[in-house]
Amino acid sequence: MTDLVVALGLVLVIEGLIYAGFPRGMKHMMAVAQELPDSQLRAGGLVAAAAGLVVVWLIRG
Repeated sequence: MTDLVVALGLVLVIEGLIYAGFPRGMKHMMAVAQELPDSQLRAGGLVAAAAGLVVVWLIRG
């Protein structure tokens, strides 16, 4: 459970740094995401989740 909380904390740190460092780019990315169909966003999310799972599996394996 501790690892899960640490992982969520790291996600927040990384996301916060991206928003702080590139606010204009994040606004643009959000505007582009609004125009994408749900299926494309869903597919991108599944690919990202699978990539994250592979990374965790390789590191923890």
